[in-house]
Amino acid sequence: QVPLVESGGGLVRPGGSLRLSCAASGSASSVYVMSWYRQAPGKERELVATITSGGTTKYADSVRGRFGISVDNAENRMFLQMNNLNTNDAAVYYCRDYRGEKNDYWGQGTQVTVSS
Repeated sequence: QVPLVESGGGLVRPGGSLRLSCAASGSASSVYVMSWYRQAPGKERELVATITSGGTTKYADSVRGRFGISVDNAENRMFLQMNNLNTNDAAVYYCRDYRGEKNDYWGQGTQVTVSS
């Protein structure tokens, strides 16, 4: 399986914003659950946000109201708009494109650093 490709990570000051992007799998199935996860050093990977092909979105309590997940189906890309970032948001962020057991794709991660 070819991994997904994330982009948009980097260094930002507390209170700043970043927009992550993920090139989706291009699988023929139009039914999907696409997600962003993150993993900070010494911590387990956690689910940040999810969006379904039906448009339903869900967020971790820690990011609700600050982060926004979206999909551009025409461009086959997923985005995570991150606003009002704080040091607890620093992590490697991964995208996931799930369209069934045999079509479960992950990205290799993009680093987000929040520091003054």
